[in-house]
Amino acid sequence: MLAPDEKTFASETGDLQMTDFHSVQTVDLPGSDLDVTKMPGHWLLARLCKRGLRPGGLGLTRAMLRHLAIGPADEIVEFAPGLGVTARSIMQRRPRCYMAGERDAKAARWTAGQLPSNPEISVVVGQAHHTDLPAASSTVVVGEAMLSMQTAEPKRLLIAAEAFRPLRSGERYGIHELAVVPGDIPSVQQREIDRALSSVIHVVARPLTAAAWKTLLEGVGFRVIGIGYAPMHLLRPLRLIQDEGILEALRLAKNIMVDDAARERVLAMRWVCERYRRNLSGIYLIAKKGLGPRAEAGAPQRSHSWIILSI
Repeated sequence: MLAPDEKTFASETGDLQMTDFHSVQTVDLPGSDLDVTKMPGHWLLARLCKRGLRPGGLGLTRAMLRHLAIGPADEIVEFAPGLGVTARSIMQRRPRCYMAGERDAKAARWTAGQLPSNPEISVVVGQAHHTDLPAASSTVVVGEAMLSMQTAEPKRLLIAAEAFRPLRSGERYGIHELAVVPGDIPSVQQREIDRALSSVIHVVARPLTAAAWKTLLEGVGFRVIGIGYAPMHLLRPLRLIQDEGILEALRLAKNIMVDDAARERVLAMRWVCERYRRNLSGIYLIAKKGLGPRAEAGAPQRSHSWIILSI
């Protein structure tokens, strides 16, 4: 992140010039070169021109950002920005600086192309659990739909710990993930949902209960200060209109109708979401970095594992 005496993010005019998401050709998108029958579900939807890919929709992302109360003094880190939808919303809040880390080099370059050209904004290639961000160098860390896709609890803990490390004491971490409900759902049913989701999105999915998400964050030293929910209606018509707008929702529907292989996969994803609609929810949690030995120690320093892309 930038030192305190370097210039702020916003220009004197405050103008932000960003590409219209839906004007970008799908050939430029991550995963555009993959077989439709095998590509991860989120890249399939992106290929079909769906830009809102978070489990609780754009509304839950906006609620999370409001709760984070991002302002001109904030130094932001975003893990796994995907198509940059949340990054663009963050830009509208004029933070002092912004850095995103994305493990997929094509996705990182695509996201970088959606953001303003500014020395205070960068997108890097690297793993969220292994960065070279300096300790106590940022005020907000954001991550969406990433922890739900980790196959093992230790990996989740590593990512949460890496979000904890660069934050200053008392600063904020926001996540937007997939949750299973109710909180006392039987483990057998939870494993059934995991398998069903993974089989249709072609990525391992491991959603947690709200209590388990809270425990995860508290386990690395965070104090959870807020939780919000939204139905997991990613592929319902109303949610599509809310996230994409009427015209783009119609464009998405047309793209699905004319592509047999894609339509089969989207219908399978929708079937699973509807079958388990009473047990799936979007969730956001806001947590603060606490004081004490853990906050001072943080995670071990890393050595240059993120590679900066030019914007």
